[in-house]
Amino acid sequence: MLDGQVAVVSGVGPGLGRAIALRLADAGADVAIGARRAAQLELVGKEIETRGRRAVTRPTDVTDADQCRALVDQAAAELGRVDILVNNAFAEEDWREPFTGFDPKRWRTPVDVNLFGTLNMIDAAVPHLRRAGGGSIVNITSLSIKTVNPVLGGYAASKAALTTASHVLAKELGPDGIRVNCVAPGHIMGDSLRNYFSHLGERRGVDAQTVHDEIAAGNSLNRITTAEEVADVVLFFASPRSRVITGQSLAVNCGRTTE
Repeated sequence: MLDGQVAVVSGVGPGLGRAIALRLADAGADVAIGARRAAQLELVGKEIETRGRRAVTRPTDVTDADQCRALVDQAAAELGRVDILVNNAFAEEDWREPFTGFDPKRWRTPVDVNLFGTLNMIDAAVPHLRRAGGGSIVNITSLSIKTVNPVLGGYAASKAALTTASHVLAKELGPDGIRVNCVAPGHIMGDSLRNYFSHLGERRGVDAQTVHDEIAAGNSLNRITTAEEVADVVLFFASPRSRVITGQSLAVNCGRTTE
């Protein structure tokens, strides 16, 4: 599906970012990956190469526009072009801290990373996408824009703003053949979610499995999405199979929400 194409993925750690990068590589793309932690980048880069694809790795803080530009420029220089950008880097408030009332300081980091960091990456990528004759931008948003949690107000607000920004960008960049879509996952099964379930269980005096089962029961499919399943949807938006789709947001949450 992606033979001859080059993808840039931000926020590549051990979870969803890794799954996205590997899924794009499996589909034939060479992949440039960025994140703040260099050690994890190197591991994923090697995994990409074992799939027969080229990889570029560069430590990147998306709140720094120069670092974003350096990642995308390096991808174009070493891999030849840029066709796809997936913005997965994110930050949220510390949900372990007790909520004592509205505190705008809690919102600043999520907004800086999730909204402005994503816009930094897009700004860096657009000139390369134009030179390639168009391409696909996929922004990872969140179930939190519909089911909000008091301790994650900044996270939810930043992802809602990113969704609106994506719809605007789809209009602005459409004449250049650049599509902009959002993938909005719900809970994603992995170590971070298991830790969250354990935290909730400790507060309630129940085990983590009980919390898991309750969350799963709230989904129409009675289970929780995996990172690989979300990555499949990202691949669809990145590929020519969605060539006439832009300005859309697709919920991937096992039917926790319906529209």
